Amino acid sequence: MKENIDRRGFLKVTGYTAIAAGVFGTLSGCRRHTSPDYTEQEQDNREMTYRINPNSGDKVSILGYGCMRWPMIKDEYGKDVVDQEAVNRLVDHALANGVNYFDSAPVYLQGQSEAATGKALSRHPRESYFVATKLSNHRGPEHSKEEGIRMYKNSLKAFQTDYIDYYLLHNLGGIDAFNKRFGDNGLIDFLLEERKAGRIRNLGFSFHGNRQGFDQLISLHEKYHWDFVQIQLNYMDWKHPSNWNTEAEYLQAELDKREIPSIVMEPLLGGRLAKVPDHIADRLKEKAPQSSVASWAFRFAGTQKGVLCVLSGMTYKEHLDDNLKTYSPLKPLDQEEMSFLEETADLMSKYPTIPCNDCKYCMPCPYGIDIPAILLHYNKCVNEGNVKQDTRSENYRKSRRAYLVSYDRAIPKLRQADRCIGCGQCTEHCPQSIDIPKQLHKIDKYIEELKRNM
Repeated sequence: MKENIDRRGFLKVTGYTAIAAGVFGTLSGCRRHTSPDYTEQEQDNREMTYRINPNSGDKVSILGYGCMRWPMIKDEYGKDVVDQEAVNRLVDHALANGVNYFDSAPVYLQGQSEAATGKALSRHPRESYFVATKLSNHRGPEHSKEEGIRMYKNSLKAFQTDYIDYYLLHNLGGIDAFNKRFGDNGLIDFLLEERKAGRIRNLGFSFHGNRQGFDQLISLHEKYHWDFVQIQLNYMDWKHPSNWNTEAEYLQAELDKREIPSIVMEPLLGGRLAKVPDHIADRLKEKAPQSSVASWAFRFAGTQKGVLCVLSGMTYKEHLDDNLKTYSPLKPLDQEEMSFLEETADLMSKYPTIPCNDCKYCMPCPYGIDIPAILLHYNKCVNEGNVKQDTRSENYRKSRRAYLVSYDRAIPKLRQADRCIGCGQCTEHCPQSIDIPKQLHKIDKYIEELKRNM
C-alpha cells in the first residue's frame, strides 16, 4: 500500500516542473493543459502558489475550486441544470492557470455537481488535477453501509476515475453523528480498506459544530489517521463564529499540533465577506485601493501556514480571475495587516446579519419557499443600510421602499417567507445551525410592519 501510494503521489508531484522546498514555496512553470474550448490568449502566465501535503507529497494549488456553485441555466422543461459548456470553460481556465484541486459532493446542486465536474475534468490528463468529494449520507434517515458504498461508487463513476484523491466524511459535528453514520454500520472500516487499496488517497472529514464535537472527532486521529480535515476558516470565524460553530483559530491550532493539513471552506462566508457594509468596504479599499474586498479574506485564509488549500465557489470567470490574482502568487498578510483585519472583524460582528452561506442544504423546501434567497436578501439590505426598525430614523421611508421593492423582485410571491409553517425540516440540514423558521418568521413580521407603515 505504501509503495503504491508513494508511486502515484510521485507521479502527481513530478507532473509539474519542481517541488517547493518550503510550505509557502511559490512555483513557476506549472504544467498547462489546453483543450479545444480554451484559447491561449486567456492564459495569465502568473505563478500560482502551491503547498506540499506533508503526508502524501501532493503539490496542491493554494486556490481550490469549490464546485457547489457552478453556473446554471434552464433546460427545455424549465428545470435548473448545470451549464456544462460554461463549466468546461471555467475548468479549462483554472487548470491553465495552475488550479489543480476540485471539491464536490453528491448533494451539491441537487445532485448535479459531481457529474458536471467529472465531465469537464475528464477532458484533461488525470494526473493534472486532484479530485475531492464526500460521503454525504447526512440528508436522510438511511445510514446503511450498503447505501454509503453505493454513494461512494457513484462518485467514482461520476468523476470517471478509479480513485479519489481527497475523500471526506461529510458535515460531521461530533462523535454521535460519526457513530450513527460511519462507526456503528461499519462504513468507516470499508473506507479504511479503500484507502489501503489506494482507491482513496487521503481520508478526512468536513466539520461544522462546537468545540466539544471537534475534540471528539480529532481524538479519533490515533485510530483512523485523518489525512486532512476541512474546516470553516475566515477572518470573521477566526474569533467571531456564529451560532454554535467553533473559533477557526482553535480549529487550526489543534490541527497544527497534530500536523494534519487543513482544507478551508467558506473563506468568504458564503459571499458575505465580499459584500460587506459600505463603510467596511471603504475601509478595506482605503487600505489597499488596487485590491478587491474579497481578496482580503482569501489572503487571510492563505496566510495560515497549516492550510493546504482554500476553496472558492467561483461561479463566474471574473471571480476566478480575481482569486488567481490574489494567489498568483500569494502575498501573506503581515502582522499589521492581520491586526487591521481583526479590527475589521470586530466592526463586522456588530451587524445583525444571518449566518447563511447559501449552501442550499435546506432545499428543497416542501412548501416551495426559496430559503437562501430570502436570508441573503435580508443580509444584503442590512449591509446597504436598508433595514431600519425605528420609523423616526433618518431615511426610513426610502429604506422601507427599497426593501419591499427589492424583496418582490428577488423572490417570487409564492416562494416568500409568509408561506413558512415552521415544520423545521430545513433546520436539521443547516451546517450553520440557523433556526431557519424563526428567521423566516422574523423577516415576514418585519415585512408586514413595513407594509403597515406605508
